[in-house]
Amino acid sequence: MYINCHTYYSLRYGTFSEEELLELAVQNGVKAMALTDINNTSACLNFIRTAKAYHIKPIVGIDFRNGVSQLFVGLAKNNEGFRELNSFLSEYAHQNKSFPEQALCFPNAFVVYPFEQVMQMEKESFATNEFIGISVQDLRKLPFSHYREYKDKLVMQQQVTVRNKKDFNAHRLLRAIDNNTLLSKLPKSEECSENDKMLHLDQLYEAFQEYPHIIQNTEWLLEQCQISFEFGKARSSQNQSLYLDSAEKDFEMLKDLSYQGLSKRYGNPSKQVLERLKVELNTIRDMDFVSYFLINYDIVNYANQQGYVHVGRGSGANSIVAYLIGITDVDPIELDLYFERFINPYRTSPPDFDIDFSWKEREDITAYIFQRFPHTALLATYNTFKYRGVVREIGKVFGLPKEEIDKLSDGKVPQDQLDDMAKLVLKYGQLIKGFPNHLSVHSCGILILDRPIHYYSATDMPPKGFPTVQFDMIIAEDVGIFKFDILGQRGLAKIKDALELIKQNNPNLPSIDITDVERFKRDPKVNNLLKQGKAIGAYYVESPAMRGLMQKLQTQDYLGLVAASSIIRPGVSSSGMKQEYIIRQRHPERRKEANPMLLKIMPETYGIMVYQEDVLKVAHQFAGLNFGEADVLRRGMSGKFRSRTEFLEVEQKFIANCRERGYPDSLTIEVWEQIKSFAGYAFAKGHSASYAVESYQSLYLKCYYPLEFMVAVLNNGGGFYSTEHYIHEAQMCGGKVHPPCVNTSDHPTTIQGDSIYLGLGYLKQLEHYTIRRILSERQLYGPYKSLDDFIDRVHVSIEQLSILIRIDAFRFTGQPKTELLWQAMFKLNKNKLKSSQALLFKPEHKTYKLPKLNGNWLENAYDQMELLGFPLCGYFDLVEETLMPHILVKDFKKYVNKQVLLYGALVHTRFHKTSQGKRIRFCTFIDREGQYFDTVHFTKVVDLYLIHGIGVYACYGTVTEDHDFCSLDIIWSRKLSLKQDPRNN
Repeated sequence: MYINCHTYYSLRYGTFSEEELLELAVQNGVKAMALTDINNTSACLNFIRTAKAYHIKPIVGIDFRNGVSQLFVGLAKNNEGFRELNSFLSEYAHQNKSFPEQALCFPNAFVVYPFEQVMQMEKESFATNEFIGISVQDLRKLPFSHYREYKDKLVMQQQVTVRNKKDFNAHRLLRAIDNNTLLSKLPKSEECSENDKMLHLDQLYEAFQEYPHIIQNTEWLLEQCQISFEFGKARSSQNQSLYLDSAEKDFEMLKDLSYQGLSKRYGNPSKQVLERLKVELNTIRDMDFVSYFLINYDIVNYANQQGYVHVGRGSGANSIVAYLIGITDVDPIELDLYFERFINPYRTSPPDFDIDFSWKEREDITAYIFQRFPHTALLATYNTFKYRGVVREIGKVFGLPKEEIDKLSDGKVPQDQLDDMAKLVLKYGQLIKGFPNHLSVHSCGILILDRPIHYYSATDMPPKGFPTVQFDMIIAEDVGIFKFDILGQRGLAKIKDALELIKQNNPNLPSIDITDVERFKRDPKVNNLLKQGKAIGAYYVESPAMRGLMQKLQTQDYLGLVAASSIIRPGVSSSGMKQEYIIRQRHPERRKEANPMLLKIMPETYGIMVYQEDVLKVAHQFAGLNFGEADVLRRGMSGKFRSRTEFLEVEQKFIANCRERGYPDSLTIEVWEQIKSFAGYAFAKGHSASYAVESYQSLYLKCYYPLEFMVAVLNNGGGFYSTEHYIHEAQMCGGKVHPPCVNTSDHPTTIQGDSIYLGLGYLKQLEHYTIRRILSERQLYGPYKSLDDFIDRVHVSIEQLSILIRIDAFRFTGQPKTELLWQAMFKLNKNKLKSSQALLFKPEHKTYKLPKLNGNWLENAYDQMELLGFPLCGYFDLVEETLMPHILVKDFKKYVNKQVLLYGALVHTRFHKTSQGKRIRFCTFIDREGQYFDTVHFTKVVDLYLIHGIGVYACYGTVTEDHDFCSLDIIWSRKLSLKQDPRNN
């Protein structure tokens, strides 16, 4: 009997979830109800899915409002009515327009105008599908209104927004946050009524007992509404089902493409290849995934036509069909990829294809998809209120001072020191924590459907400019909507840009076939970079942890890198299996200690679970689960479905099956804990292999064209490390790095021979328009001959010109910076506006006799630190103190288990929490020769000897060795003082 109910997806208005709404309905004897969130349909599908378990008939609609002013409620009679309402909401949301006071004609939806709105509009005529909503509060006014005569148009509209006083207080806080105002100043008009709550059905009938026709009208209205979607095992795919115009033609196309790819990928294919292809094609057809493969092929084919580089990964990388038609570059035969991870008879969802493009090209790919396929939208994700953030927001609306808010949000105030107001802030912070705050765009998900998107949801139009549904991936999969993952990453852009720079800087070189990964895999020089951990700039293998792991494993081939890419993931590390894998890799005799059955299941990884496939293998072969149950287990470990009944049932069956097979409980629990600790964080093997392919491409370029590669890294936002560290790496590779110059620099960094010229874009205070003028003028009329020539040709303020002079961008003149600064001050009167028009006649410039004004290298370094953010000379050159006797990184192995002193310039630092919740710190430094070393700051010293930002540190500690990889356990550390800034003298 409730046709206007809100959840917390009525953003910053509602106060509970759709499941809590259903629980509330059960408590109050309700058998049918409508979910009508304010200008939002996020909860609708899950409401329909979940209502069955509560034995409640679900009805969905939308509460249309301008701000908080309710105009009307739309209720879907059926699925087509839901589409009509979604289309209407979307049209106005996309254009950010206000809704009209009166609804459009909805042939398949009902419209309910609230009583107050009807009176305000003085609406007299109502369409067949239009009604007047009467709340319990309205019953006092109805007898005195002529609308009491509209007997066949009156229905109950008891709005449900809160459950109790606590909810109402939370609602008011949300409204204050939304209005960015103090709670005490929140207008009543911005709030719901404290009476907007659900009454027991008996109370509701009692309230309307004098108006039986209203009860009958409402019951009739609810009976007319029927909404239906299939979920879970009963669902069917809602994705675009055909690529061409029939299933037969689709299959013939996929088959033809696959056989065309055989000669390119395999030359003379083996019987194993042909048999695998035949089985896969038949399975893909039988499971109705043909169009899914063809759509992914279409996207990749478009990218190839545009000259874009891509990487295909995910579980789909286990597919030989995907390999043959070019979606992926991973050979499943070479890697013995587990077929059942990619597809199995129990799988109802298509395999995952995560397709990476350059971050510069992803938007064009997305635009192509929207033009190519008719029913397309981006997937949404929910940004929720995080505890610290919501405490800050509530503190603000309560009017607390900033200092107190800071302390409360940090959680550092003891309970016994909290006053009543602070306790309220924390109490409601806990209540609101986890509420959806606003809708955002999923990082990579695109939906391509058979039917119009609005059949499932309304859409928003975020800044990306593509329609975005209002639900997330979990409910999407539940209803049979499977996303296409189109991602943008910088690694591919680095590869493409490096190839262009190599061609420009080495015009006589033959072109590089970057797809010839097989050659890169066999190259001993490339593999040696892996083994030595010299992979700075290379995608996925450059972090300190990854470089250390590769040295410990002595990784020197493709298969080793594939394993390392998954071992580094948090789950394998936290389960302790990473260390065990290293030991078994380096010491073959240790492999005998593996459980014989696990070793038989996973011989390649020495009986250790490393990949997602291993979860399926162990669940199926060790515990006797079928592949459907095993996949539930794998997905559940990610946290998406862990609370679902289906996952708990599989967990119980896993343990029961192991007992039936006679395994000791200790072994069962040990295996279960391994699965539990890492499965959600592990990669599919094909996924790791795809990353490894890209890493090899990067490493090949780093090995043979290090300068061009490092410039490409710089021009694509770097990676794991800071800009200055990539500049250091370029210098270590033999590059001569120069500060920006008005005659040789572009906006990005450029290279000429072994000279690297930093881009004008690195000057943080230099305006974009100034850079554009400098480059346009130089392109049109040639290099600048002098400072005077530059002033004549470029409209620039004295402040902007000073930046260029201080960074030494006029060094081609041969004049000291200090002299040029004085000249600029005389020639450009900062109080006098200079015309931006080109000068018809060049003026005669006065020359000023100045005393000799020489600068020095230290002044340049501090100018660079201020303007670029770092010095080009390196921090060791700036150290004021005399260094004590110390060792270098190359001497590490001579001092294992001994205490030594090293000096290092900080590269990177991060904290880690132990299992007891205590902090330890990991740092990476470079010594005077530019070689890396890692330090560990354990709990006893982590807060005694702090790391205060970039600079040179004295690091005293004990050298430890772990499988040929040395690091330093810190006993004490200290930051060294730098030479004083001469500009302050």
